[in-house]
Amino acid sequence: MAVINLEGRADLESFDLIVVGAGTAGCTAARFAASAGLKVCLIDLKDRRSIGDKVCGDAIGKHHFDELGLPYPRGDELERRIEGIEIYSPDLKTVFKVKGEGIYGFMINRHLFGQRLLKYAEDSGAELRDSTRALKPIIEGGWVRGVIAKDMKEGGKAKLQGRVVIDATGFSATIRSQLPPEMGIETEISREDVIVCYREIRELREEMDRPGYCRIYLNLKAAPGGYYWIFPEGGRKVNVGLGVALWDGHPNPKSQLYGNVLSSPLFEGSSIIHLGGGYVPTRRPLDSMVGNGIILIGDAACQVNPIHGGGMGPSMIGGRIAAETVVEALTGGDGVPSRESLWPVNVKYMRSYGAKQAGLDVFRMFLQHLSDDDLNYGMGYRLITEEDLLKVSMGGDLRLNLTEKTRRVFRGLGKLSLLRKLYHAASLLGKAKRIYYNYPSTPDDFPRWKTEVEELYSRARSLFKK
Repeated sequence: MAVINLEGRADLESFDLIVVGAGTAGCTAARFAASAGLKVCLIDLKDRRSIGDKVCGDAIGKHHFDELGLPYPRGDELERRIEGIEIYSPDLKTVFKVKGEGIYGFMINRHLFGQRLLKYAEDSGAELRDSTRALKPIIEGGWVRGVIAKDMKEGGKAKLQGRVVIDATGFSATIRSQLPPEMGIETEISREDVIVCYREIRELREEMDRPGYCRIYLNLKAAPGGYYWIFPEGGRKVNVGLGVALWDGHPNPKSQLYGNVLSSPLFEGSSIIHLGGGYVPTRRPLDSMVGNGIILIGDAACQVNPIHGGGMGPSMIGGRIAAETVVEALTGGDGVPSRESLWPVNVKYMRSYGAKQAGLDVFRMFLQHLSDDDLNYGMGYRLITEEDLLKVSMGGDLRLNLTEKTRRVFRGLGKLSLLRKLYHAASLLGKAKRIYYNYPSTPDDFPRWKTEVEELYSRARSLFKK
């Protein structure tokens, strides 16, 4: 990396696109943009060999590979095929077994998968700058014009000019967090919408039974605002972790994992292979992910499933949409990457995966404010069936399995408030999806749309906290 005078323009390195962050989102964006002929610079703080090595649940749906035209994982990259998901009530007396198209998927070696995506990007022509920290965006006249970066090996700083910059830096959102208000992009995420996780990959004494099923445990005492999981990987390995909502006074997820999960007989004599923690933005996507010369994707744009926190699939979808939009903006029309010309990123993402996220965000708020007792009754009486849960997870409406007998039982149990909240959740979930399907096609109608969104989620928070 050339070291230049940051006050001048001489020897300024120029690119059509600068992608900051070589995760699933960034590598996908770099690949599709470079394959279309753009000059792409891909920046990541990690060294080349470490890219892809991160804390993750390691599960990803088959349908994401189909949608993106990616070959399925195989060899050492494939840990195990997923047949379905088992969801356990807090008292462990009720288990929902969810399986079917849309649930099938893979447990992957996250490092090797990340290396594969990086190879796709470089083979397409993207230039990797590894061991490079993006310090801040270059902003001139209300436009993002590039980034100032530091070579962590040699210590020099450089000014990299880009016609468009994509922030794919994950939860830290290095570029987004430094944007001025006039960009019209949220720079901070509410703590209420964040889960802090800790997970370990462990080797058990013997392989788990039903190894094709990922197991999710709802237990607000163990994981307030979140859940804990046990996902079988290859052989005797399991990915086990716990996430808690980042509410004031939240417990330490590592302590919760050790006290409530790893202390069970299943893990007696097991050994640690990999460990770590992190933050996940479990909410609907940012209201707008674009500005003049800037696009946000992946965790930086909150492109994450609000219920289970999975982000690899939606981040790759966001990466491809961003790349295709940049190519169109730079090669079609007047070739100016304004907020208006980049707006299709918002429209295409919101009307596809974003609408699903919006509905699931309502369902997340509902679940987070139930008690363990409510969850036990709700699951025990099958207020929602496994089939309907599968449909909701794939973006469908929430259907309720409520008979007159069930109503009488819940009235006798003093649980009518749970039924009312469930009715509200089903109604608001559908409304949220419709609002996102009708995302404004231009920025002109964005203020009206944003007001409608804020009113809906404010109502959801108010109803479910009662």
